[in-house]
Amino acid sequence: MKNQTILPFLALCMLGPVNFYSQSAEPAEEKKKTTKLFRTQEVLPVKLRFSNKQMKKETNDSTYLFSKLLFMDNDQWDSIDVRIRARGNYRRAHCYFPPLKVKIKKAIAKETIFKGNKELKLVMPCVQSTKSLDNIVKEYMAYKMYEVISPFHFKTRMVSIDYTELKGKKDKVHKVKGFLIEDIDKVAKRENAKKMKRIVHPMEQDDIASAQNDFFQFMIGNTDYSTAYQHNQKLIFTSDFKTIPLPYDFDMSGLVDASYAVVSQVQGEVLSIESVTDRLYRGFKRDEAVFQEVRKQYLDKKSEIFQVMDEVKPQFDNEKEFMIARNFVEDFYEILENDNQFEMQIIRKARLK
Repeated sequence: MKNQTILPFLALCMLGPVNFYSQSAEPAEEKKKTTKLFRTQEVLPVKLRFSNKQMKKETNDSTYLFSKLLFMDNDQWDSIDVRIRARGNYRRAHCYFPPLKVKIKKAIAKETIFKGNKELKLVMPCVQSTKSLDNIVKEYMAYKMYEVISPFHFKTRMVSIDYTELKGKKDKVHKVKGFLIEDIDKVAKRENAKKMKRIVHPMEQDDIASAQNDFFQFMIGNTDYSTAYQHNQKLIFTSDFKTIPLPYDFDMSGLVDASYAVVSQVQGEVLSIESVTDRLYRGFKRDEAVFQEVRKQYLDKKSEIFQVMDEVKPQFDNEKEFMIARNFVEDFYEILENDNQFEMQIIRKARLK
């Protein structure tokens, strides 16, 4: 049943043009606009020293710890002064290592590979275990997959972290994986857009970009987002007057399948699934042509999606975790390639409110 005839595509060709966003447009130009830090995907070795206990208990949106960030550049260690704080309330409460926000003064970053990045997110593993470290790789992989789908995305880079946890008389060294995420300001600047803080209902956002986002969340099995309330989403307003959603924070997805992950209840809404590895489409109902255009895009990009996954494979410590993730995405494509499944799991599940 996998290869049923996909008749809606024939109809789509007769409906006229639909706005379409693709990562393939002007990749060289985009690279020029990307800061040096994110122009390469080589793993960046870094070193940090701070008290994890102090980080979790004493930092907040306005309170940071001062530290030094050591990094490898041209086979030599360099360092910059940074301010760091914990972010992500759920992971702060349930994980040993919280994700971090890093601030760097413009003048300090200017002469380094961090030039142009005043604020960054540093995603840390939940705990130091092989499974948790591979979860970091899976979440990073999700960001790279979205780059294939849309030009409107956050740039990321894997880091190997040598973290010295200050614990009084006996400091403890942790060697873990993580990744850096650029700030929304950099995305907006690269796309000649403005970041938006106000609430914009998904039906008032660009149809194609919004559906791309919803298909992606369905692909990775994520319900922990809301474009209406900007929960794990940012919005930008482009020069051609389109409101575009940008997704982030995928640790609650079925693709990652973290030990602490639970089915999201955004705004208290109880969903019909019991496990994060169960898929549920959370996008809104749109014109049939939009669904079919985005469906076609994902099918056209299938080989690129799996190429991205295969390129990240060497980062995994346990090959089994990689194969589980790959099979999870294969299941998504089986839905897209089957007219009945596509109708039942996406078209009919699309929300009206």
